[in-house]
Amino acid sequence: MFTAETRLVVRYAETDKMGIVHHSNYPIWFEMGRTDYIRKMGISYSEIEEMGLFLPLIELKCQYKGAARYEDRIIVRTWIKEATGVRLVFSYEVVKEGESHPITIGETVHVWTNDRLKPVNIKKHASGIYEIISRALLTESL
Repeated sequence: MFTAETRLVVRYAETDKMGIVHHSNYPIWFEMGRTDYIRKMGISYSEIEEMGLFLPLIELKCQYKGAARYEDRIIVRTWIKEATGVRLVFSYEVVKEGESHPITIGETVHVWTNDRLKPVNIKKHASGIYEIISRALLTESL
C-alpha cells in the first residue's frame, strides 16, 4: 500500500503554555497529510471537487503517545486503510524526524458525496478516481 510522507516544522503558534504542540493541531496535520496523499496519487482535492464530488469527514480518531515542541521536524505518514464505493478511511502516524515511534496516531473516516452532500458510490459515479485509489492500495509507490 502506498504511504505518503508530509514534512513540516512545528510553528510557535502551534504550541501551548507548556511548550508542546496543542492537541488541536493534529487533526490539521492529518488534513495536510491527506491532501498531500491525494495529490501524490495523481489528482488534487480541488480537481475532485470540480467534478462535483466531496469527501466530508464523518469520524476522527486521535491517540496521543508523545509530544512535539517548537521547531521539531515532523513527518505525517498517511495511507488509505480502507476504501469502499462510499467510504474512505485514512490512517496517520505523526513522528519526529529521525525517530521511529509515533507521537500521535489517528484515523479519519470520510464519505463520498455529490455537491448536495448526498452519498454517492464512487465506483459508479467516478470510476477513474476509484481506480486511482485501488492502485494506491496495491502498490508501495505511485
